[in-house]
Amino acid sequence: MRDNGRVTSATRQPDTQAPATPPRLIATDLDGTLLRDDKSVSPRTIAALAAAEEAGIEVFFVTGRPARWMDVVSDHVHGHGLAICGNGAAVVDLHGGPGSHRFVKVRELARENALDSVRLLREAAPGTMFAVEQTYGFHQEPDYPKMHLEVPDTLEPAERLLAPDAAHADEPVLKILAFHHELDPDGFLTLARLAIGDRANVTRSSPSALLEISGPGVSKASTLALCCAERGISHEEVVAFGDMPNDVEMLTWAGQSYAMGNAHPDVIAAASGRTVANNDDGVAVVIERMLAERV
Repeated sequence: MRDNGRVTSATRQPDTQAPATPPRLIATDLDGTLLRDDKSVSPRTIAALAAAEEAGIEVFFVTGRPARWMDVVSDHVHGHGLAICGNGAAVVDLHGGPGSHRFVKVRELARENALDSVRLLREAAPGTMFAVEQTYGFHQEPDYPKMHLEVPDTLEPAERLLAPDAAHADEPVLKILAFHHELDPDGFLTLARLAIGDRANVTRSSPSALLEISGPGVSKASTLALCCAERGISHEEVVAFGDMPNDVEMLTWAGQSYAMGNAHPDVIAAASGRTVANNDDGVAVVIERMLAERV
Protein backbone atom coordinates (compact mmCIF):
# COMPACT_ATOMS: atom_id res chain seq x y z
CA MET A 1 0.00 0.00 0.00
CA ARG A 2 1.28 3.51 -0.81
CA ASP A 3 0.31 6.86 0.71
CA ASN A 4 1.28 9.73 -1.64
CA GLY A 5 4.30 7.72 -2.74
CA ARG A 6 5.47 6.95 0.79
CA VAL A 7 6.28 3.31 1.49
CA THR A 8 4.27 1.96 4.40
CA SER A 9 4.19 -1.34 6.24
CA ALA A 10 0.49 -1.90 5.66
CA THR A 11 -0.38 -5.29 4.24
CA ARG A 12 -2.23 -5.95 1.02
CA GLN A 13 -5.92 -6.64 0.93
CA PRO A 14 -6.64 -10.36 0.39
CA ASP A 15 -8.17 -9.78 -3.05
CA THR A 16 -5.24 -7.73 -4.42
CA GLN A 17 -4.10 -9.11 -7.78
CA ALA A 18 -0.45 -8.90 -8.84
CA PRO A 19 -0.09 -6.71 -11.95
CA ALA A 20 0.91 -8.23 -15.28
CA THR A 21 3.61 -5.63 -16.01
CA PRO A 22 6.75 -7.34 -17.40
CA PRO A 23 9.40 -7.30 -14.66
CA ARG A 24 12.61 -5.30 -15.03
CA LEU A 25 14.10 -6.02 -11.61
CA ILE A 26 14.16 -8.94 -9.16
CA ALA A 27 14.68 -8.06 -5.49
CA THR A 28 15.35 -11.03 -3.24
CA ASP A 29 16.13 -11.46 0.41
CA LEU A 30 18.96 -13.89 1.22
CA ASP A 31 18.63 -15.86 4.48
CA GLY A 32 15.52 -18.02 4.49
CA THR A 33 14.72 -16.93 0.93
CA LEU A 34 17.42 -17.23 -1.74
CA LEU A 35 19.81 -19.21 0.48
CA ARG A 36 19.04 -22.69 1.70
CA ASP A 37 19.20 -23.32 5.43
CA ASP A 38 22.84 -24.43 5.09
CA LYS A 39 23.56 -20.94 3.60
CA SER A 40 24.30 -22.38 0.16
CA VAL A 41 22.96 -21.15 -3.17
CA SER A 42 21.69 -24.11 -5.18
CA PRO A 43 22.84 -24.73 -8.77
CA ARG A 44 19.21 -24.31 -9.86
CA THR A 45 19.02 -20.87 -8.24
CA ILE A 46 22.37 -19.79 -9.71
CA ALA A 47 21.12 -20.79 -13.16
CA ALA A 48 17.79 -18.99 -12.69
CA LEU A 49 19.47 -15.73 -11.64
CA ALA A 50 21.87 -15.92 -14.58
CA ALA A 51 18.97 -16.55 -16.98
CA ALA A 52 17.10 -13.55 -15.56
CA GLU A 53 20.07 -11.25 -16.09
CA GLU A 54 20.59 -12.65 -19.59
CA ALA A 55 16.96 -11.73 -20.29
CA GLY A 56 17.70 -8.14 -19.24
CA ILE A 57 16.20 -8.32 -15.74
CA GLU A 58 18.39 -6.70 -13.10
CA VAL A 59 18.98 -8.64 -9.85
CA PHE A 60 19.20 -6.96 -6.44
CA PHE A 61 20.04 -8.86 -3.27
CA VAL A 62 18.19 -7.14 -0.41
CA THR A 63 19.29 -8.30 3.03
CA GLY A 64 19.71 -7.47 6.67
CA ARG A 65 23.30 -8.73 6.44
CA PRO A 66 26.20 -6.28 6.59
CA ALA A 67 28.21 -5.71 3.43
CA ARG A 68 31.13 -7.78 4.68
CA TRP A 69 28.90 -10.88 4.81
CA MET A 70 28.11 -10.73 1.10
CA ASP A 71 30.90 -13.05 -0.06
CA VAL A 72 28.49 -15.98 0.33
CA VAL A 73 26.51 -14.49 -2.55
CA SER A 74 29.29 -13.22 -4.77
CA ASP A 75 31.12 -16.54 -4.38
CA HIS A 76 28.16 -18.42 -5.84
CA VAL A 77 26.56 -16.03 -8.29
CA HIS A 78 29.74 -14.83 -9.96
CA GLY A 79 29.78 -11.39 -8.36
CA HIS A 80 26.87 -10.01 -10.32
CA GLY A 81 24.25 -7.59 -9.16
CA LEU A 82 23.93 -5.02 -6.41
CA ALA A 83 23.19 -5.67 -2.75
CA ILE A 84 21.08 -3.57 -0.43
CA CYS A 85 22.56 -4.42 2.97
CA GLY A 86 21.71 -3.69 6.59
CA ASN A 87 17.97 -3.54 5.85
CA GLY A 88 18.48 -0.61 3.51
CA ALA A 89 21.31 1.17 5.32
CA ALA A 90 23.83 0.59 2.50
CA VAL A 91 23.98 -0.29 -1.19
CA VAL A 92 27.02 -2.30 -2.26
CA ASP A 93 28.31 -3.12 -5.74
CA LEU A 94 29.23 -6.82 -5.95
CA HIS A 95 30.63 -6.79 -9.47
CA GLY A 96 34.23 -6.80 -8.28
CA GLY A 97 33.76 -10.19 -6.65
CA PRO A 98 34.55 -11.37 -3.09
CA GLY A 99 36.62 -8.99 -1.01
CA SER A 100 36.26 -6.00 -3.33
CA HIS A 101 32.76 -4.74 -2.59
CA ARG A 102 32.22 -1.01 -3.08
CA PHE A 103 29.73 1.14 -1.15
CA VAL A 104 27.42 2.94 -3.58
CA LYS A 105 25.04 4.49 -1.03
CA VAL A 106 25.05 4.84 2.78
CA ARG A 107 21.96 5.79 4.82
CA GLU A 108 23.30 6.03 8.34
CA LEU A 109 21.63 6.08 11.74
CA ALA A 110 22.55 9.38 13.41
CA ARG A 111 24.35 8.84 16.71
CA GLU A 112 21.87 11.05 18.57
CA ASN A 113 18.99 8.87 17.32
CA ALA A 114 20.98 5.73 18.12
CA LEU A 115 21.65 6.84 21.70
CA ASP A 116 17.99 7.81 22.18
CA SER A 117 16.91 4.39 20.87
CA VAL A 118 19.24 2.55 23.26
CA ARG A 119 18.05 4.62 26.23
CA LEU A 120 14.36 4.20 25.44
CA LEU A 121 14.64 0.47 24.81
CA ARG A 122 16.62 -0.09 28.01
CA GLU A 123 13.82 1.65 29.91
CA ALA A 124 11.06 -0.29 28.14
CA ALA A 125 12.78 -3.70 28.22
CA PRO A 126 15.36 -4.01 31.01
CA GLY A 127 17.93 -6.67 30.18
CA THR A 128 18.24 -5.70 26.51
CA MET A 129 21.78 -6.10 25.14
CA PHE A 130 23.14 -4.19 22.15
CA ALA A 131 25.60 -4.45 19.29
CA VAL A 132 26.53 -1.78 16.74
CA GLU A 133 27.07 -2.33 13.00
CA GLN A 134 29.17 0.24 11.15
CA THR A 135 30.29 0.32 7.54
CA TYR A 136 33.46 -1.64 8.25
CA GLY A 137 33.19 -2.66 11.89
CA PHE A 138 31.15 -4.64 14.41
CA HIS A 139 31.07 -3.70 18.11
CA GLN A 140 29.08 -5.12 21.00
CA GLU A 141 28.41 -4.96 24.70
CA PRO A 142 30.29 -7.49 26.86
CA ASP A 143 27.11 -9.47 27.69
CA TYR A 144 25.75 -9.54 24.13
CA PRO A 145 25.57 -13.24 23.10
CA LYS A 146 27.90 -14.74 20.52
CA MET A 147 25.50 -15.21 17.61
CA HIS A 148 27.34 -13.70 14.65
CA LEU A 149 30.11 -14.86 12.36
CA GLU A 150 32.89 -12.70 13.71
CA VAL A 151 34.77 -11.52 16.77
CA PRO A 152 33.70 -7.96 17.69
CA ASP A 153 36.18 -5.14 17.21
CA THR A 154 35.22 -3.56 20.54
CA LEU A 155 33.55 -4.70 23.78
CA GLU A 156 31.95 -1.72 25.54
CA PRO A 157 28.51 -0.51 26.67
CA ALA A 158 26.40 0.78 23.77
CA GLU A 159 26.39 4.29 25.20
CA ARG A 160 30.18 4.29 24.98
CA LEU A 161 30.23 2.72 21.50
CA LEU A 162 27.90 5.45 20.24
CA ALA A 163 29.50 8.40 22.04
CA PRO A 164 30.67 11.34 19.89
CA ASP A 165 34.27 10.66 20.94
CA ALA A 166 34.14 6.87 20.47
CA ALA A 167 37.12 5.21 18.79
CA HIS A 168 35.17 4.70 15.56
CA ALA A 169 33.06 7.89 15.69
CA ASP A 170 34.13 8.90 12.18
CA GLU A 171 32.57 5.77 10.69
CA PRO A 172 28.80 5.76 9.93
CA VAL A 173 26.49 3.68 12.11
CA LEU A 174 24.34 1.51 9.86
CA LYS A 175 22.34 -0.51 12.34
CA ILE A 176 21.95 -1.34 16.03
CA LEU A 177 21.17 -4.90 17.08
CA ALA A 178 19.10 -5.37 20.25
CA PHE A 179 18.74 -8.80 21.88
CA HIS A 180 16.63 -10.00 24.80
CA HIS A 181 16.92 -13.45 26.39
CA GLU A 182 13.35 -13.70 27.67
CA LEU A 183 10.92 -11.75 25.50
CA ASP A 184 8.80 -13.18 22.68
CA PRO A 185 10.29 -12.01 19.35
CA ASP A 186 7.10 -10.43 17.96
CA GLY A 187 6.24 -8.96 21.35
CA PHE A 188 9.72 -7.45 21.63
CA LEU A 189 9.34 -5.92 18.17
CA THR A 190 6.00 -4.30 19.06
CA LEU A 191 7.34 -3.00 22.36
CA ALA A 192 10.45 -1.53 20.72
CA ARG A 193 8.49 0.22 17.97
CA LEU A 194 6.23 1.84 20.55
CA ALA A 195 9.17 2.87 22.75
CA ILE A 196 11.42 4.24 20.02
CA GLY A 197 8.74 5.86 17.87
CA ASP A 198 9.99 7.91 14.94
CA ARG A 199 13.59 8.13 16.15
CA ALA A 200 14.49 5.00 14.20
CA ASN A 201 13.04 2.17 12.13
CA VAL A 202 12.78 -1.14 14.00
CA THR A 203 12.34 -4.58 12.45
CA ARG A 204 13.52 -8.16 12.81
CA SER A 205 14.69 -11.03 10.62
CA SER A 206 15.85 -13.57 13.21
CA PRO A 207 13.67 -16.28 14.77
CA SER A 208 15.00 -15.15 18.17
CA ALA A 209 14.25 -11.90 20.03
CA LEU A 210 16.86 -9.99 18.01
CA LEU A 211 15.81 -6.59 16.68
CA GLU A 212 17.46 -4.47 14.00
CA ILE A 213 17.33 -0.70 14.41
CA SER A 214 18.06 1.60 11.43
CA GLY A 215 17.69 5.29 10.63
CA PRO A 216 14.20 6.84 10.44
CA GLY A 217 12.54 5.80 7.19
CA VAL A 218 15.39 3.43 6.31
CA SER A 219 14.14 0.03 5.20
CA LYS A 220 14.64 -2.49 2.44
CA ALA A 221 11.65 -0.96 0.67
CA SER A 222 12.67 2.69 0.87
CA THR A 223 16.22 2.05 -0.34
CA LEU A 224 15.00 -0.26 -3.10
CA ALA A 225 12.57 2.48 -4.16
CA LEU A 226 15.44 4.98 -4.37
CA CYS A 227 17.56 2.59 -6.44
CA CYS A 228 14.67 1.87 -8.79
CA ALA A 229 13.88 5.58 -9.22
CA GLU A 230 17.50 6.17 -10.24
CA ARG A 231 17.05 3.53 -12.96
CA GLY A 232 13.63 4.66 -14.14
CA ILE A 233 12.04 1.45 -12.85
CA SER A 234 8.55 1.66 -11.36
CA HIS A 235 7.37 -0.47 -8.47
CA GLU A 236 5.05 -2.31 -10.88
CA GLU A 237 8.16 -3.59 -12.69
CA VAL A 238 9.68 -5.15 -9.54
CA VAL A 239 9.32 -8.76 -8.39
CA ALA A 240 10.31 -9.28 -4.74
CA PHE A 241 10.87 -12.31 -2.51
CA GLY A 242 11.09 -12.57 1.29
CA ASP A 243 10.33 -14.56 4.42
CA MET A 244 10.56 -12.37 7.56
CA PRO A 245 9.07 -9.14 9.00
CA ASN A 246 11.95 -7.03 7.68
CA ASP A 247 10.71 -7.95 4.17
CA VAL A 248 7.10 -6.81 4.68
CA GLU A 249 7.47 -3.24 3.40
CA MET A 250 9.44 -4.39 0.33
CA LEU A 251 6.86 -7.04 -0.54
CA THR A 252 4.03 -4.55 -0.11
CA TRP A 253 5.78 -2.00 -2.32
CA ALA A 254 6.72 -4.30 -5.21
CA GLY A 255 4.30 -4.85 -8.07
CA GLN A 256 4.64 -8.61 -7.71
CA SER A 257 5.86 -10.25 -4.51
CA TYR A 258 6.23 -13.76 -3.15
CA ALA A 259 6.30 -15.09 0.38
CA MET A 260 8.40 -18.20 0.77
CA GLY A 261 6.76 -21.44 1.87
CA ASN A 262 8.62 -21.03 5.17
CA ALA A 263 7.58 -17.37 5.65
CA HIS A 264 6.37 -15.55 8.77
CA PRO A 265 2.56 -14.99 8.80
CA ASP A 266 2.99 -11.20 8.37
CA VAL A 267 4.99 -11.84 5.20
CA ILE A 268 2.33 -14.11 3.77
CA ALA A 269 -0.25 -11.37 4.40
CA ALA A 270 1.93 -8.72 2.73
CA ALA A 271 2.86 -10.60 -0.45
CA SER A 272 0.73 -10.86 -3.58
CA GLY A 273 1.75 -14.49 -4.11
CA ARG A 274 3.43 -17.45 -2.49
CA THR A 275 6.12 -19.89 -3.60
CA VAL A 276 7.68 -23.01 -2.09
CA ALA A 277 10.24 -22.95 0.72
CA ASN A 278 13.83 -21.76 0.42
CA ASN A 279 15.14 -25.32 0.67
CA ASP A 280 12.99 -26.19 -2.35
CA ASP A 281 14.37 -23.31 -4.48
CA GLY A 282 11.24 -21.18 -4.23
CA VAL A 283 12.88 -18.14 -5.85
CA ALA A 284 14.12 -20.19 -8.81
CA VAL A 285 10.68 -21.75 -9.29
CA VAL A 286 9.10 -18.32 -9.80
CA ILE A 287 11.91 -16.96 -11.99
CA GLU A 288 11.77 -20.02 -14.27
CA ARG A 289 8.01 -19.64 -14.70
CA MET A 290 8.33 -15.88 -15.22
CA LEU A 291 10.93 -16.33 -17.96
CA ALA A 292 8.94 -19.10 -19.66
CA GLU A 293 5.94 -16.77 -19.87
CA ARG A 294 8.07 -14.14 -21.67
CA VAL A 295 8.83 -16.45 -24.58
